[in-house]
Amino acid sequence: MKISSNINNNQTSFKNIWTNKAVLKGLETISDHSASFIAATSLAMAAGIRPLSIAASPNVKKENKQHAIANSVTSGLIKFAMVEAIAIPIEKAIKKIDRNPQNYLSDKTIDTFKSGAKSLTDSANYKFATQAIKQSSGIITAIPKAILTVALLPPVLKFLFGKNEKQKDTNIIENSIYNTPNNTFKKDFSPSFKGLISEQTAKGIGSILNNSSVQNAAKKFSNNAANITRNMAIATDLLLTGTFALRTMNSKKIDKERKKPLVYNNLISTGISVTAGYSIDKAVKKGTDKFIDKFSELNKGNPKLAKYIEGINILRPTLIFAAVYYGLLPAVSTFLAEKIDNISAKNKEAKTNRF
Repeated sequence: MKISSNINNNQTSFKNIWTNKAVLKGLETISDHSASFIAATSLAMAAGIRPLSIAASPNVKKENKQHAIANSVTSGLIKFAMVEAIAIPIEKAIKKIDRNPQNYLSDKTIDTFKSGAKSLTDSANYKFATQAIKQSSGIITAIPKAILTVALLPPVLKFLFGKNEKQKDTNIIENSIYNTPNNTFKKDFSPSFKGLISEQTAKGIGSILNNSSVQNAAKKFSNNAANITRNMAIATDLLLTGTFALRTMNSKKIDKERKKPLVYNNLISTGISVTAGYSIDKAVKKGTDKFIDKFSELNKGNPKLAKYIEGINILRPTLIFAAVYYGLLPAVSTFLAEKIDNISAKNKEAKTNRF
């Protein structure tokens, strides 16, 4: 009797959690604001957990640790700011399309996307297409993010550790944005244009969704929608790391001795996190599918069930990749980067002495 009672209690506890209004609202918010959620998670980990992990790395020069920490904080802040600048208008625009699709999509597009679903927002094809657009902000901003991270690393390093490295201008953002010809962008930018921008963005996204090639792609890949967050994260990290490495090696503002350890650190972190994150996510997904079946049964008949499931499939890979990349790996990658740099320096010295 006691065993039966425990089972019933566990089932009741599970139901209370996953039918809770606050939890369901949270999953809906993650679905609607996936890019913002991913960027905010990255910022929290990059500015908090990752620096602690780097600081704990053994047998690493103090200066290399400081550069790695400054890079983490700078990267996290820039990623959040840049992704949000693009993600928020996109997310608001897609919300408009969700509510009034007939204002932005042709009847043919709506019918094509629905493909037998009760409504457009329940359609797997439509959800895949709109999530791909939302999360594309990470890829769109990857290259400029890497460029800005390298450019702003010296002033951030100085702010955090009092390091005064070579730098031409610590006010790079101020100069590049506000001092444009004819003062195109002004600090007192009027918020009255927000509605207009959102409307124009919705029309632009509507045009993309009305494209038959986009519809065919969504139909072809929608069965893999549960993995879209993972795949977009991998593509973004690879593009970001490659750009960062090139810019760092060509930078005149970063000390020559710190460049290679910094690049090695990023390459190792990305390489291991992509491999480990992919493997862990793939393994965990099997359990997630079973969980979703039980979750769906508990919330059967809820009109927003599809949104909740989408939120779960975004939450899973986001937390896994964040935990691996920002929590587990930094200490290891910082240590390995130091070792590789030392070996490289010894080999170079040996060759020099040989001749």
